[in-house]
Amino acid sequence: MSVDGEAVQVRSETDEPGREVDRDDEWGVAVITTVGRQLKLRRESVGMRAADFAVAMGYGEDLVYKIEAGNRIPRPEYLEKADEVLGAGGLLAAMREDVAKVRYPKRVRELAKLEANAVEVGLYSNHNIHGLLQTEEHMRALFDVWLPAHTEEETERMVAARLARRTVFDRSPAPALSFVQEEVTLRRPVGGTMVWRRQLEHLLELGKLRHVSIQVMPTDCEDHFGTGGLIEVLKFPDGTAVGRSDGAFAGRPVTDPKQLRVLELRYGMIRAQALTPRESRALIEQMLGES
Repeated sequence: MSVDGEAVQVRSETDEPGREVDRDDEWGVAVITTVGRQLKLRRESVGMRAADFAVAMGYGEDLVYKIEAGNRIPRPEYLEKADEVLGAGGLLAAMREDVAKVRYPKRVRELAKLEANAVEVGLYSNHNIHGLLQTEEHMRALFDVWLPAHTEEETERMVAARLARRTVFDRSPAPALSFVQEEVTLRRPVGGTMVWRRQLEHLLELGKLRHVSIQVMPTDCEDHFGTGGLIEVLKFPDGTAVGRSDGAFAGRPVTDPKQLRVLELRYGMIRAQALTPRESRALIEQMLGES
């Protein structure tokens, strides 16, 4: 297809710059509905038909209607191109930040918000290396073997969301971050030897940060208080806290002081049983030497 004598590539549905909107995410629905409305109003104000706009954008007309109706989340580059095509002077491109946030799942956004406000975070993982500690390669390797298989779009969205949460390491003032990892999660060569080695090296680098503590729970520990599964405890400046565990309170987040004390007791006992940060570092270095 061509416009003004120039060839224009029209991408297919599989190349669409967006995903469907989660209708249970009220804030996300409101943002994407507003963005779609603004795109349509701008297009109509310059007298451009949807078909012509689709050609200029290089996407199918059906996609244009989906985005304008608030049924599809556009990628940032879509907004940038639309801003250029419609001569919006940056008004459409300026919506990229809110749209980027909506691309993350609602649960991940809520978790990232909690982590961003916490002054103390305690995390115990017994199945995989915790998401905050994972390298991008490690994340992709985990998502690639998920069943049923994720689409490429879903994988990119989950990786981007998980990477965005890592800003918790760069906050100032820095929160106290404590991690306890089961030894088996560190020995599993997720993604192959090189990805695994880079993951271990990443853990050693994070462990150098003054506000980060990484401990390893030895596999041969006989009396283990972590058999109930994952534990998360986040504490905030106002003295409040929220916690969650796979093996307590049906896995739901809790804020009741009595329930939080149960999680804090379990986490405290797990930390006491685990190797010290210095011993844990030595073990990770040993694993690297053996790989």
